[in-house]
Amino acid sequence: MRSAAQRAFSTAEVWNELYRCPLRPTLRSVSPTMWFKQQQAPLGDFEQLVLLGVIRLGEGAYGAAIRQEIHARSGRDVSINAVYTTLDRLETKGLLSSSIGEPTAQRGGRRRKFYALTPGGTAAMRQAYHAFRSMTEGLDERLGTK
Repeated sequence: MRSAAQRAFSTAEVWNELYRCPLRPTLRSVSPTMWFKQQQAPLGDFEQLVLLGVIRLGEGAYGAAIRQEIHARSGRDVSINAVYTTLDRLETKGLLSSSIGEPTAQRGGRRRKFYALTPGGTAAMRQAYHAFRSMTEGLDERLGTK
């Protein structure tokens, strides 16, 4: 005969042990934020900069112009590869759409790829903007921005 330590527990026995465990979570210990799942992951810092560049440039938003806008407004010197990688990721997430422009002589007959926010991209930026504004509200004196 096997000892209690050697005995194999059935699924029902394991469940019963867990159910009797005093450390099991109760409804009071579940965070309210766990009740609702976000439909989309929050935007990263650089993703926000790229989307803001697209918004600012409007119909003239293409990779190099977005990079220049980010540098001019934020002072960040970013690589064009980082911009294009982020544009592709945002397009895959459904936050951006793209279209191919007409060939231009200054580009040797090559076409530019232009980007625009989708309704999902606008909603994501609205949410990120609202979160940022809410978190910084009333901090002007502490940050020395007043």
